[in-house]
Amino acid sequence: MGMIRLTIDGQKIEVGEETTVLEAAITAGIYIPAICAHPMLTPDGSCRLCLVEIDGAEEPVTACNTKVAGDMVVHTDTLLVREERTDALKKLLAHHPCECLICERRDRCGPYDICLRNVAVTQRCVLCPYNGQCELQQVVDYIWLEGEELTWQYRGLAVDHDNPLFERDYNLCISCSRCVNACKEIRGIEAIKMVDHDSDRWPEPSDGKSLISSGCKYCCACVEVCPTGALIDKAAKWRPEINREELTNPCSYACPAHIDVPRYVRLCGEGRFAEALAVIRERVPFPGALGRVCIHPCEQDCRREALNEPISIKFLKWAAAERDDGQWQKLAKKMPPTGKKVAIIGSGPAGLTAGYYLAKQGHAVTVFEALPEPGGMMRVGIPDYRLPPEKLNAEIDIIRKAGVEIKLNTRIESIDDLFAQGYDAVFAAPGAHEGMKMGVEGEDARGVFDGATFLREINLGRKIDTGARVAVIGGGNVAIDAARASLRTGASKVTIVYRRTRAEMPASPEEAEAALEEGIEIMFLAAPVRIDRVGNVLNLMCTRMELGEPDASGRRRPVPVRGSEFTTEFDSIIAAIGQTPDIPEGFNLKLGRGNTIQTSSETLASSTKGVWAGGDAVSGPASVIEAIAAGRKAAASIDKYLGGTGDISEVLAPPSEFSLCVGKDDGFFEWTRPSMPALPVEKRTDNFEEVELGLSDEAAAKEGRRCLQCAVRCVITPPPLPPKPSKNKHRLRQKVASR
Repeated sequence: MGMIRLTIDGQKIEVGEETTVLEAAITAGIYIPAICAHPMLTPDGSCRLCLVEIDGAEEPVTACNTKVAGDMVVHTDTLLVREERTDALKKLLAHHPCECLICERRDRCGPYDICLRNVAVTQRCVLCPYNGQCELQQVVDYIWLEGEELTWQYRGLAVDHDNPLFERDYNLCISCSRCVNACKEIRGIEAIKMVDHDSDRWPEPSDGKSLISSGCKYCCACVEVCPTGALIDKAAKWRPEINREELTNPCSYACPAHIDVPRYVRLCGEGRFAEALAVIRERVPFPGALGRVCIHPCEQDCRREALNEPISIKFLKWAAAERDDGQWQKLAKKMPPTGKKVAIIGSGPAGLTAGYYLAKQGHAVTVFEALPEPGGMMRVGIPDYRLPPEKLNAEIDIIRKAGVEIKLNTRIESIDDLFAQGYDAVFAAPGAHEGMKMGVEGEDARGVFDGATFLREINLGRKIDTGARVAVIGGGNVAIDAARASLRTGASKVTIVYRRTRAEMPASPEEAEAALEEGIEIMFLAAPVRIDRVGNVLNLMCTRMELGEPDASGRRRPVPVRGSEFTTEFDSIIAAIGQTPDIPEGFNLKLGRGNTIQTSSETLASSTKGVWAGGDAVSGPASVIEAIAAGRKAAASIDKYLGGTGDISEVLAPPSEFSLCVGKDDGFFEWTRPSMPALPVEKRTDNFEEVELGLSDEAAAKEGRRCLQCAVRCVITPPPLPPKPSKNKHRLRQKVASR
């Protein structure tokens, strides 16, 4: 392609011969207003705001669809151009509430001030959620000439609040067609079209009925390109301070490890599971474990839930992990040895994650584990039917191969001893393995266990005779795990006693549902009062509860009902009401509430120089993904302390192009989340075989395609915005007029 030389506002420019004047100006950093045009859309010149004068032309032309020519001389800011742009703007605003746009008092007007021009509240910019960040507002500021008058007619259309993710207020529409063009050209869906209404026009569903039946995929590309508040995110309404990533990438934003969820979900949707795994492994070393046991905060923030159900992000991670072809390892980072030694206390997800990334940075890492098996609570706190040991072992083996040495049956009592052995830094991640007491009379009786100890003994293959009737006190995942494990160790009747209702239960809903499927009874609104052992029987006295005012957790506080005590016989009782860390005195670290180690929230550095801490030992009992995130944070901080850059990032997935144009899919709105195949109940309660069986290739790929692709908005190029308006418009106007 040949190059063309031209001059714009006295500036000499060289561009390709197929370039438009508008594109040439943008390349040179010269602003030309254009509402109907957009960097990713085909312009049609309909707004006529991009008018420019060209030497030798009889009249101004639209810059967005005028191609450059050799030795062309363009003027973008003449008096004639300004006047004609103002006339074009008047037509654009013919039905748009614009009194505030052209009011000289706008910047001084608050949302609740009395309007001196008697403009109706519903028609004022100050009440628009986009006020101050509206593209149209800025364009008007740039174009409008002082003293001009404008008459306009309010459409009086009803605002559509019924869409799940965005609102449509076509009273604010300026008929620029950007939304229609984005849906067609960027996404290939064509769910909306411009419809004429007498002398007016605005977008409507392409089938004349609804966005759902027109094939809308609710990606919000239309919202992204809208220059006014006609289309607005419900999540962003009245929240100008909202983090953009929270809006356009909510799943990754919610993930403690900030995995690139949209990318790996999309790759799964394309059947490229090995590449999806590479994306996941860029941020976490336990994709298979997370695919099974993650609490998936990403799904809680998934915008697809507003349509019907969130994307099964956790199970897609599992699907990717099960289809590992090893290709990601070819790009794995491994720095040369630094000569620095790091000791890590605890081989749970926090400790092993930190060790993994520190070893990749070139440091010599030794992990000390008090238990006979590595994995921390992943190993001894989660039953095998949820996380098979062979799956965990495979991921720990990869960490070992990265250079991490793991010493088992080695309890550390003194951090000073580690420094004396030549370690340059210590990361304390011993977990929270100490079961909490219920604080009721008789809880030390024979046959009463704490949940953490019970699960640890079971997972290490040690026999515990619970008898036939088991009570589990608590409502979290540990309580559910203990109850389901009890069935598998011989109990015939298991009852969970929980002091609140199902709605307040902190356990994962799917885990609670699985417990009910297996015949476990959940006794809600009941709390233990006393335990009496009579022979081989434990008499558990409970009291009925009722819910009062919310407590610090936001859940309604359970209040005992006077005189409602009742007693039930059990053979064993398992208290699963929480755990605390067991921190040896020899650590000499500053401790906080719940015996947790106090650290800097930014670096995880402890009160002792050279010592960091993370995981449950700092946060209290949390989740695997939160512990992994803590391990990453600690690794970066420790690497920097040891003279490194602190950059533990790596790129394991090869660069790949993807098409923004996805086209229509019949019934997309109604596509439902796949159910996870599982062992029949009758085949799972007498063994520890994995209950969930994983998604098929077909089911996983379809689930990936069910994603709304919210993150597509991140790659839509924003339009150029005008420079700040002159403080003295009339002086500039006179200067232009005398050119």
